[in-house]
Amino acid sequence: MLCAGALLPYNPRVARLIEIHPTDPQPRQVAAVVQIIRSGGLIAYPTDSSYAFGCQIGDKSAIDRIRRIRRTDVNHNFTLVCADLSEISLYARVDNWSYRLIKSLTPGPYTFILPATREVPKMLQNPKRRTIGLRVPDHPLAHALLESLGEPIMSSTLTLPGDTIPLTDPADIEERIGHQIEAIVEAGAMGIEPTSVLDLSNGTVEILRAGRGDVSQFT
Repeated sequence: MLCAGALLPYNPRVARLIEIHPTDPQPRQVAAVVQIIRSGGLIAYPTDSSYAFGCQIGDKSAIDRIRRIRRTDVNHNFTLVCADLSEISLYARVDNWSYRLIKSLTPGPYTFILPATREVPKMLQNPKRRTIGLRVPDHPLAHALLESLGEPIMSSTLTLPGDTIPLTDPADIEERIGHQIEAIVEAGAMGIEPTSVLDLSNGTVEILRAGRGDVSQFT
């Protein structure tokens, strides 16, 4: 029995490693990841740019954990990773010009900042601007997760405090944060560039971050 105030033994591996083929995802493995998300779990999963945190929309506990792990403030822009353009229109107010632009760049490694609709929990919105990040990835595994889940995945780039690039390898993810999340989707090493972030909320294109997606047309 531990004495009062004693430290609990450190468990170097809590996260479940779930290996899924990156281009031909196995349905049983996909279903296992989705069950973890639906049960309030926080996962690390691959996208077409880099690995990302993922959880269910509106899961305050998981969102708070992302903030603690990444040490972000309330102004951090969370992203809803969507299956297609119709989901973007459900969660954001999209006018004609921004819709045409988004359509031309998706699926792909771009995140779009747009005014949020009432479908987006307030805890995910920028508290001052009431905006939300949205994107449609070009990655078979991410799409398999989205199709099985039936709704967007609340996401944030898997960049840790002090790092300049996202974590890219499942083994590194397990070593550094495996004791803080429920599952790591193991699909091989990914790229080191996060998405390019384009703010479309004010009727123009503002580049908030130049990443994997080409932004030369907007400079």
